[in-house]
Amino acid sequence: MEINPIKFQSGFENFAIEKENKKNKTQAFSDLFREKLNQVNELQKDSQAVTASFAAGETDNVHDVMIAAEKAKIAVNLTTAVQTKVIDAYNEIMRLQV
Repeated sequence: MEINPIKFQSGFENFAIEKENKKNKTQAFSDLFREKLNQVNELQKDSQAVTASFAAGETDNVHDVMIAAEKAKIAVNLTTAVQTKVIDAYNEIMRLQV
C-alpha cells in the first residue's frame, strides 16, 4: 500500500510563474493607457448604439440601456480621475527643487 504525502497549497505556487510572465511581457505605460482609453471609447460607442436602438424602438429593454450608460459613465469618471492624478503628480514633480 502506497501512502501519498500531503501537499499544502498556499496559493503562492503560481506567483513565480506570473512574475516570470510579467517580466517577459513588459508593456509601456503609454501603450497601456492608450489601450484603456480605447476601451473607454468602445464603452461610449456601445452606450450610444444601445440608446439609439432604444430610441428607434428596436429594443424595449430599458435595463440594457441603463447598464450600458452607467458603464460608460463610470469609465469616463475613472479616466477623468486618473487624468487629474497624473496632472497633480506632474505638478508636484515640477515643484521639487533640485
